[in-house]
Amino acid sequence: MAIDFYTIDDFDLDNKTVLVRVDINSPVDPSTGLILDDTRIRLHSETIEELSKKGAKTVVLAHQSRPGKKDFTTLKQHAESLSKILNHKVDYVDDIFGSNAIKAIKKLKRGDILLLENVRFYSEEILRRDPKIQSETHMVQKLSPLADYFVNDAFAAAHRSQPSLVGFAFMLPSAAGRIMERELKALYTAMDNVKKPCIYILGGVKVDDSIMVMENVLENGSADYILTTGLVANIFLWGSGVEIGKCNKDFIVSKGYCDFVKKSKKLLKNYGEQIIIPKDVAVCIRNKRVEFSVDEIPDKPIYDIGTETITEYAGYIRKAETLFANGPAGVFEKEEFNIGTDDILNAIASSNAFSIIGGGHLAAAANQMGLSKGISHISSGGGASINLLAGEDLPVVEVLRERATKKL
Repeated sequence: MAIDFYTIDDFDLDNKTVLVRVDINSPVDPSTGLILDDTRIRLHSETIEELSKKGAKTVVLAHQSRPGKKDFTTLKQHAESLSKILNHKVDYVDDIFGSNAIKAIKKLKRGDILLLENVRFYSEEILRRDPKIQSETHMVQKLSPLADYFVNDAFAAAHRSQPSLVGFAFMLPSAAGRIMERELKALYTAMDNVKKPCIYILGGVKVDDSIMVMENVLENGSADYILTTGLVANIFLWGSGVEIGKCNKDFIVSKGYCDFVKKSKKLLKNYGEQIIIPKDVAVCIRNKRVEFSVDEIPDKPIYDIGTETITEYAGYIRKAETLFANGPAGVFEKEEFNIGTDDILNAIASSNAFSIIGGGHLAAAANQMGLSKGISHISSGGGASINLLAGEDLPVVEVLRERATKKL
């Protein structure tokens, strides 16, 4: 698919006021309130720094968590972190589009950077509505007259239709930031030029995302095999008739995933030879890793795939020409149960295939293991990349593409 929208290169930004939406949502220690990892802040610093160096008066829009969560907090600390990373003062104002924010924006000089308050402090930002309606919200209507351009760099949130993500494109000439541009080029190129065999490795606990991808890539023929891990594997084991134990069934029920067990049965019936499920698993018994064949699973929590399965999956990975992976293979936070995730990541990094890893936990694990150089592309956005692979339109991308064809 063509990258038919504007990028930063298409506009003269010198001495212009630019609103830039980024996704610097970071893990925060609930007990201290301190940012635990600044990966996303570092990632988006590239676009922010370029805007500043091009002479733009840069106004940064971002969110942190959502209402009701313990890490739902201000962006003051993010501004301090960004200042250190850029070695450039980033001003912060605890306002989004009120008088204090407006004054701060009007005071900006060439090259200045200002971070506004967490946009999700504004109630309308939580609502998902049609992009055109989002352009009529107070935030968009108040801030648009103060700016010359809008740059969207928040790929990780590109699957959401919220005011700060889609609304400004209807009011201002709009472009993709460097992270957005790079992500879309990598993903579209891979999807348009799939080399066979193409293998998907789907795990983690977000079963709905994985099933959605699975249905799409099996139906359109782009996937040769799906290797299942994590909770995805447990659901397919149950759907295939394996007795996975009451505690594992109860967990699936508690997550509201019963319908996906039914879907797994249908997928196995239609594509059984292409969907590979574990031959053995690792369960947690008195905080220890104990492996069992799938024919002998006790009523204990399944925390990882087993050694035989890891070996089999590595064989598939070695033969692949294209690899897409999303979600860890088990409870990788616990040292004894990170073997599946680590070994699969090592196999991907050692393969000659073009490889893409979705964002989130699997991307974090790959970076922690120092495997990023062996992987073709590590996405910054799990939800956005998985939606794209599932054939879903991303509202942010569709709006950027649509607005590039129309004069304001």
